[in-house]
Amino acid sequence: MASAEQQLTALFKQLGAAEQATLLDFAAFLASRTRTAAVAVKTAPEVMPAPEIIERPAGESVVGALKRLSKSYPMLDKTVMLGATSELVATSIMQGSDPAGVIDELEVIFSEHYEQLKSGSKG
Repeated sequence: MASAEQQLTALFKQLGAAEQATLLDFAAFLASRTRTAAVAVKTAPEVMPAPEIIERPAGESVVGALKRLSKSYPMLDKTVMLGATSELVATSIMQGSDPAGVIDELEVIFSEHYEQLKSGSKG
């Protein structure tokens, strides 16, 4: 584990201040999802509540969008979406993708997972 920490520290030091802040935000987001998953396992309730969609603010960051969408869809188990969402975030950070396009994709992922949960499907 120490080598992973050393590698992360070395990579962190190579980043500019803005990228370091983004990496820290993303790490905090991942840690919060891990804590939430450890506390309770979410199951589909009898009556599925509708998402409370929070409007996208101008200039929103990808990590900010993840936080907003998590609040908009509190009924979703974010660990189920971890693969798709973390891949998008990592790609946007590493390749400097257009945040608006990445956020559009994240919104689709959250919406689709909500519809799957609502319909009772597992995938």
